[in-house]
Amino acid sequence: MIHLYNGTVIDGTGAEPKRAGVLIEDGVIAAVGQAPPPAGARLIDCAGLAITPGFIDIHSHSDVMVLENDRAKADQGVTTEVVGNCGFSPYPCGADAAAVRRYGHAILAGGDSWGWRSAVEYLDHARRESRLCTVWSLVGHGSLRIATMGARQGAPESAEMDRMEGILEESLEAGACGFSTGLMYAPGSSAPREELVRLCRVTAKHGKVYATHMRSYMHQLLESIEEQLDLARETGCRLQISHLQAVGRANWSRQAQALERLEQARAEGIDVAFDSYPYLAGSTVLTQLLPQWTLDGGISAMLSRLADPTLRPRIAEETIAQTAQQWNDIFVSATGSAEGARWVGKNFTEIAEARGVEPVEAVFELLEEENGDVNMLSFNQCDDNLRKLLQHPLCTVISDGFYVKGRPHPRLYGTFPCLLGEMVRERGWLPLADAVYRITGKPAERFGMRGRGVLRPGAVADVVVFDPAAIRARATYESPQQKPEGIHFVFREGVQIT
Repeated sequence: MIHLYNGTVIDGTGAEPKRAGVLIEDGVIAAVGQAPPPAGARLIDCAGLAITPGFIDIHSHSDVMVLENDRAKADQGVTTEVVGNCGFSPYPCGADAAAVRRYGHAILAGGDSWGWRSAVEYLDHARRESRLCTVWSLVGHGSLRIATMGARQGAPESAEMDRMEGILEESLEAGACGFSTGLMYAPGSSAPREELVRLCRVTAKHGKVYATHMRSYMHQLLESIEEQLDLARETGCRLQISHLQAVGRANWSRQAQALERLEQARAEGIDVAFDSYPYLAGSTVLTQLLPQWTLDGGISAMLSRLADPTLRPRIAEETIAQTAQQWNDIFVSATGSAEGARWVGKNFTEIAEARGVEPVEAVFELLEEENGDVNMLSFNQCDDNLRKLLQHPLCTVISDGFYVKGRPHPRLYGTFPCLLGEMVRERGWLPLADAVYRITGKPAERFGMRGRGVLRPGAVADVVVFDPAAIRARATYESPQQKPEGIHFVFREGVQIT
């Protein structure tokens, strides 16, 4: 038994904090209140500290790394992660696991041998190997597509569509918590509406979540939201819009319209919500800057198109037209080769000047040199828009963190302390109890995580003890791999992990 006493309990429901203690016994919360501890309990004085549920990250890309028990999330207080986001999951692999690895390696990281044939195989492995967090997984549309029809773009054949539906059905029945799309990533970006409708209907049938990285967060932000709301309206799926934001200065004004449209949809009865991370910059693969038709057939096909002197000018023109950020807002965060690492931390204005070429040509050259294996970090938002996202009642706060062979986004190491420190204590954007709710009870409710996200008798004993006056992220864009400050204890299912 463990008795956390003399602390401030923030129970994960959004209720006002209260002076109380928490008794942990046999992996569950035995009591919350002021009662004296039973004899023999381990006593932990929490004077001046907050006692909260373990944090829940519903948008993570730690699918492979959770199995290696890397501490980046545990040190922040995360005890539950939802992986398989943006269409990337390490299953299903079908007959060619290497194809799914090629598709997902820049986001999912890990070694060169991962890959599971089915959701049940992956989830069983996660239950056995993940000691620092409880893993929930979405079925990634891109992985599902590649396992069924390879990297080919365009509509699936009838038998392929039937197979995708069947695999998704099996995965949801095996315990996957929903379905995700990455509609800015090939080959999922080429999926026709009917394909998405059929897969969302399967998801709705099981009452699970459909999470989407939409087709655009830039110039077509509003049209992309309408597409997803239309899917939810037709299929009845529970729609989660991933990492909502308006990317690029020219599009910042569209955010207010986007939020208004989501509020209207909710009032109409559509089950829609969204998530956001507490940073101005995002991070993804550099190939996302390219028109997605260039990726039909995979990276080798893309490189062949870039090498074609008749196609390269067209690719450049379309890349420039669709890029909402300035070139000095887009930085290299990782490269596949050690030689390419000299560009990590530099933006494409700097890289272009060093190479004596235009920025778009610098993008192409780096992709060619690195065989497409480049990650980027880009500054997308403004402070006012970020504040309005985090304060919105439909928002859950997430990390969207993923590992790279270079300089990861600081959100991987600092999201939750950043929220509770900078956004709550320093900026005053949210009351502490509300911020805790957005990373505990609210995400647990969204994904039907019974017994998690709250401090009450009978709940799973996922617990974080931190100092509200001291918690902060130390991770920065320049030096991201730093452990946060102010977190004293983290318990997962009653076992202390930090």
